[in-house]
Amino acid sequence: MSQLQVRIEEAATYIQGKIGFAPQVGIILGTGLGGLARVMENPIEIPYEEIPNFPVSTVQGHAGQLVCGELGGKRVVMMEGRFHYYEGYTMEQVTFPVRVMKALGAHSMIVTNACGGMNHLHERGDIMIIEDHINMLGTNPLIGPNDERLGPRFPDMYCPYDKEFLALAEGIGRRNNIRVQRGVYVAVSGPCLETRAEYRMLRMIGADTVGMSTVPEVIVAVHGGMRVLGMGVITDVCLPDALEPVAIDEIIAVANEAGPKLEKIVLEFLQEVRLS
Repeated sequence: MSQLQVRIEEAATYIQGKIGFAPQVGIILGTGLGGLARVMENPIEIPYEEIPNFPVSTVQGHAGQLVCGELGGKRVVMMEGRFHYYEGYTMEQVTFPVRVMKALGAHSMIVTNACGGMNHLHERGDIMIIEDHINMLGTNPLIGPNDERLGPRFPDMYCPYDKEFLALAEGIGRRNNIRVQRGVYVAVSGPCLETRAEYRMLRMIGADTVGMSTVPEVIVAVHGGMRVLGMGVITDVCLPDALEPVAIDEIIAVANEAGPKLEKIVLEFLQEVRLS
């Protein structure tokens, strides 16, 4: 058994002792999107610092705890706050919670984020459902020895975001009169925001939104055989020829304002989705 597998089992055993059930879905909440945790039924909160081998979130807008319970009729384990490469964590640490969610029993994952919009047809506050991604982090969480019990050496990324999940979420948004977009998300390391030239380059290679998370977690979820739904709140407009300064407080404010729209999509998605 690999050392990673040992650490995963230590964390999963501790969490299982606290919650007493096997979750069906893992959820990762992005910056300013903690509202879902407050509508969970029978929530059990576990601070990250109590969980063996878990990193601790250091970013504004991330509460730093697991919240486990029932949401939309499904058993869920939810990360209220994630970890980022720019915080100084290794890719193994950034994606460790996904491994633990899978070990607990979750075979599907919903991942959310706050992102910058580079498509001129998208607006601040829109919800973008991720249909594909580009990894510009300069690394990959699967680099290093591979434990076949966790996943294959060369996982196929032809369709990392589940098409059935995507169509269901998109339909829920539209029938609730929520501005829902489809697009490609590009992950960069951060923590600084991009220059005009960088936004222009990222748009030219096919990205609609940009952020500093999500892609590592999705890669590891796919490695572990999980089905994935990815969604982002577009918190700022990043058009190179009309670029304006933006502060993290503004980004969090937009995420908080748009959060209820994303929460509605997630809740109805969980109510309607069929999980294998």
